[in-house]
This record gives sequence, C-alpha cells and structure tokens, in this order.
Amino acid sequence: MTHHCPLPTRLRVLGESPIFGGLSDSALELVDTHCRAIHLEDDQVAYHAGQEAQTLYVVAAGALKLTRPSVDGYDVLIDVVGEGDFLGMLTALGEASFPDTATSMGHSCILAFTASSFRAVLEEFPSVTLAALDAVSARLSEARRVVRELAADAAHQRIGSALVRLATRIGQRDGAVIRVAVSQSDLASMAGTTPETVSRTLAQWRSDGLIATGRGRISIEDVGQLARRVSEPV
Repeated sequence: MTHHCPLPTRLRVLGESPIFGGLSDSALELVDTHCRAIHLEDDQVAYHAGQEAQTLYVVAAGALKLTRPSVDGYDVLIDVVGEGDFLGMLTALGEASFPDTATSMGHSCILAFTASSFRAVLEEFPSVTLAALDAVSARLSEARRVVRELAADAAHQRIGSALVRLATRIGQRDGAVIRVAVSQSDLASMAGTTPETVSRTLAQWRSDGLIATGRGRISIEDVGQLARRVSEPV
C-alpha cells in the first residue's frame, strides 16, 4: 500500500504549516513546485541521526517518530510529528547534521525541500525566512519546556503531558475519543520514566475512565479531565 499525496493535500498541508502558512494560495502552488513528495512505508527511515542536514521535510500524511541514540546504545524516543509539522533541518537554519533519526509510523508522506530548493523559496518569498525562524524558535521553546517537565514534574504528570501532546499532534478523533497509536514503551521514553511506571499510571487512569488501552494504541476518553489531572499539584 502506497500513501498518495495529491496536489490538494499538499497545498492544504503547506498552508497549515508554520513555515508556509502565511502565503497565498497562488504562492503555495509555486512553493509546491520546489518540493517532492516521498512516500514512506511503515517503519521506513526518512533520515538517520548524524547525516548531513541538507533537507527540510513537511509531513503531508501520517506520522513519524524522532529517536536519538543514547550513551548506552538504545534509541530514545524524543518526539512524534504529524500532519503539517516540519522535521529535519537545513544548514541555513543552524544545523550541520540531523540530531535524530526519523522513522515512519505507518504509511506516511513527507514533502522534501533540498537546501537549494528551500533557498529558491526564500528568494521568491522573503516572509518565509521570518516564519521559518519563528517556527524554529517555537520548537526550541517547546523543547525547553519539556526539559523543565522532565526535571520538575512527577512521573504521572510527565506521562500525561506527553500523552496530551501526542493526542494534539497525531491523535485520530472518533467522536469524543482521541486514539493515539503509541506503545507504552514509547510513552515511557518520552516521559523519561520506566514502562512499569507508565503501566501503573495508565491502569489507574483506565480505572478512572480517562483512557482505554489496546495493542499499541491508547484512547483518551476525556482529554480535558486528563489535562486537569496532569496540572494538579503533587
């Protein structure tokens, strides 16, 4: 099965992305001519940590997980990006190499801008330069916030914050329920805790009616209540 990215999908996603979202419809059509759609199968790697950062990607469909090798040789899940998010980086935006490995979670499609094609977009639409810097700044601010959570919050708060963040980015809504395709091990990695702690926490939330769990999937029954539970003082 191949995930297709027709022109209407590409234009919609580019228009919703933080980098190109301020452009007109006609401008987005020109931007689209500078990228190419890459279809990824389940568990296919888009790029590896340490590779030269010469491509910027926008997720057009599906989701990708970003993992980083740890000192003990294990891959640690850093983040998950979904439709409209950007990943990868360019030397022009301050990164010489990719700090993480991007792997598709299911069938996905990403729009690839090489260094030269992205430079052409910047020359045609200078406003994209500021938008790109703002997007990178927002990404760094979020990363700092996550670091603060890991340092200061209790385990259940970190688990809940990671789950809400995943629901916002890659959650699939089925009525009032948001389903997130993520394993407990991946959630533990994002929250900086152990799978056993995640299992105990999810069991409590399942008993409270906040979530339901299945094979490689967590369904959030009440996102608002879960967010409130996370924000409660320890």
